[in-house]
Amino acid sequence: MDSYDLIILGGGLAGMCAAVEAGEQGANILLLEKQDELGGSTVLSSGYMAFAGTNMQEKEGILDSTESLLADMVEVGGGVNEPSLVEAYGSQQLETYQWLVDHGVEFRSLEAVSGHSVPRGHIIDPHQAIQSLYKRVKQLPNVQICFNCPASRLQKNGTGRIDTVLYQADGEERKAVAAKGVLIASGGFAKSEELLGQFAPQLKGALRIGGAGNQGDGIRMAWEHGAWVKDLPYLNGTYGFHPSAAGKLKSQGLAFYKGAIMVNQLGKRFVNESISYKLLGKAAFEQPEQISYQVWDQTVMEKGVFDDPLYDFELLKRRRLLYKAETLEELADCIDVPADVLEDTIYRYNQSVQNGVDPDFGRKALTHNYGKPTAIEKAPFYAFESTVAMLATYAGVALNAKAQVLNPYGEPIPGLYAAGEVTGGFHGAGYMTGSSLGKAAVFGRIGVWAAMEQNAVV
Repeated sequence: MDSYDLIILGGGLAGMCAAVEAGEQGANILLLEKQDELGGSTVLSSGYMAFAGTNMQEKEGILDSTESLLADMVEVGGGVNEPSLVEAYGSQQLETYQWLVDHGVEFRSLEAVSGHSVPRGHIIDPHQAIQSLYKRVKQLPNVQICFNCPASRLQKNGTGRIDTVLYQADGEERKAVAAKGVLIASGGFAKSEELLGQFAPQLKGALRIGGAGNQGDGIRMAWEHGAWVKDLPYLNGTYGFHPSAAGKLKSQGLAFYKGAIMVNQLGKRFVNESISYKLLGKAAFEQPEQISYQVWDQTVMEKGVFDDPLYDFELLKRRRLLYKAETLEELADCIDVPADVLEDTIYRYNQSVQNGVDPDFGRKALTHNYGKPTAIEKAPFYAFESTVAMLATYAGVALNAKAQVLNPYGEPIPGLYAAGEVTGGFHGAGYMTGSSLGKAAVFGRIGVWAAMEQNAVV
């Protein structure tokens, strides 16, 4: 049986940040990856990371602060986020941004997305980020990554501390012992029909496009040893995916954050389009036949951002996923909604933009508190059929500010740490774009610091 200082389960962003951090501290590390490649749900994400006060923002004249970032996060989360986790993120977010830059992660541009009061979505290429961290890991002889090695169970030693991992390798069951403990970074359960059926039956029919290995293994392993769970009641799908996104091309567009509106099959608006796209997903899933459309004009089209995972509207057009028409009547015919209703909906919306008051749904901004809505009046007009997908579950095991997994009484389970999508309590009832990858990086490193302490206790 092999021995290590720390065993990390999962090679997405959380696990890879933890592996590099621990490896650079000189610890002897084993990272077990269930799949035959690194990345998990990280490489399926849009690549946004939520940071505030960065040099990128400064160069573009964007004033932001940790306080503003955290205030937005709590507001979007409905105020039910675990305060200690939000504060821990705030204390490390800027330093983690710089750490990623120093380790070769390339931040390409800035955008305001769901939950942002200013542009703070720092965009990475998730593949490039994972490969940069992997490159560093390969320079560290004390870090070993084992592919196609799914972990199955955790075991405690005689003192009650978790220190043993049972896993599969080459068709055989093996054991490994970790003197400092185990850090679970195995992702969520977006691909587990059993767990989704148990905790999110309302999302039956939503596209399933999470990481192939995201079957909830880490949550089950932690549960066996008394882990508490958080945020499961707030499970929602992610809105903005084309119905074809379950295939090879995971096409997504969030034109409503640039000024589009959302209408249902009846041609009517049904929600404030500036709120979190997790909450938009909930509202959209409640519409007739669960069908909805994003509708916009040329003004919004020209706000598209080339090569942006959420705002490249021309890419959607090239993929022939957009309906385009010179009049609203023709557009209504394309998407099979009543033309008079759609025209009336847009007339009413344009009036609200002109008057500065949206009497129907209270929209005041493009996204959260950022940007001013514009009238939909400049031809041609566009529509994008959109649906809800389970991309990530954003709920899981409870943990404290040291990334220690907690039991139902709020006590740390000795030797057990967690980071990334497998955790709960951080996002609360909503979701700020970029906070998922952000927390993966931040808490992946925090978990290592706690585990490496001589006596890791609260």
